[in-house]
Amino acid sequence: MADPGTVLPDTMGALTFDSKREEWARSTGLVKDRVPTPRLAEPDGADRSNVLIEVMYAGFCGSDRGIWWRKAFGDMILGSLAEEGKSTRVVGHELLGRIVGMGDRVAEKYGYSVGQVVSTESHIVCGTCFQCRVGDTHVCAKDKIIGISTDGCFAQYVKLPAKALWPTDLDKIRPEVAAVQEPFGNAVHACQATELRGKRVAVIGCGTIGLFAILIARGMGASQVIGVDTDPHHAELARRLGADVVLTPASPPADRPHASDPELIARVQELTEGAGVDVAMEMAGFNSSLNNAIKSTRRGGHVVLFGVKNGDAIIEDIHRIVMNGLQLHAIVGRRIFETWELTRSLLENRANGIQDAVWEVILNKGEGTMVDFADWERQAFEDRIKAHPKVVIRFAGH
Repeated sequence: MADPGTVLPDTMGALTFDSKREEWARSTGLVKDRVPTPRLAEPDGADRSNVLIEVMYAGFCGSDRGIWWRKAFGDMILGSLAEEGKSTRVVGHELLGRIVGMGDRVAEKYGYSVGQVVSTESHIVCGTCFQCRVGDTHVCAKDKIIGISTDGCFAQYVKLPAKALWPTDLDKIRPEVAAVQEPFGNAVHACQATELRGKRVAVIGCGTIGLFAILIARGMGASQVIGVDTDPHHAELARRLGADVVLTPASPPADRPHASDPELIARVQELTEGAGVDVAMEMAGFNSSLNNAIKSTRRGGHVVLFGVKNGDAIIEDIHRIVMNGLQLHAIVGRRIFETWELTRSLLENRANGIQDAVWEVILNKGEGTMVDFADWERQAFEDRIKAHPKVVIRFAGH
């Protein structure tokens, strides 16, 4: 079923990587391109439960930065393109859009209607693997990630399975903030790993997800929040979002890039009456940050691991983890849809100030952080993602 008033163009604008046009290891960035507009190919079985979405806003994620600089996801993009027998991948997975067409099973099975505004879970899960059957859908063994292993939302239109969508009420969440529910949910999931009420929390790495985590930790009742970051701008944002203090770690020695910072650890202990924090969130992905998180945590405390680093890591004094009874929690994605429920609650409750802080501080009220797709230019966009922790592309959200 499609909206009879919507006439889709044959091609659409999109931001893409093309393996025939660029060699992964020798290129950077994305290219503004024209690609075929997705269609619902009814009565094809799969499309009966799919929807077509006109993209309103799309957030540029840390994962997208990894793709932009060719530091991450190359194997997944190239491998999935080979499986599909094509060369072009439309990137992007943080979405706010409007349904303009849907298969004949969508209304009855999922309750959606043409014209409805939705966001989306970026992990499209299989529903049949062991993890999915026991409720651990966030670690599905066969999942596809929008914008990485299937075409994404840096485009005027995107086709997605209805089961991945999340209804969004724009009377309660402003659209620019609604577009970043997915990465906000990453931080919610990290903050769900253990009880934060009344706890002393260190957020090590104050990039976008770390900044979200500071807001959420405060919203969940943390008694003290310590930020740790080397970037002065990120440190200032962390303070504005509620961090009691933001510490700057020293760079590790060149011959020991994994090494923790003794002065940083001493300062954390000083701030926590000599005990260390109850919960340390490692959000940066550096080996030294991992060791800083472990050594900043009190005996019996919790270390939440969200930062991603390819390859091996060295853990200092591994006996400390065992003998001090530390609990390590690895966080990926969001619990589907448990995390989304809490995300909605936190953002729709205007009394907690979280939605306003996301807009005013992290998104800087749109100043420098909102880019119209019609005006998108590669170098100018690269300058913006270097200057701001979060940038949102506006497609049809005027």
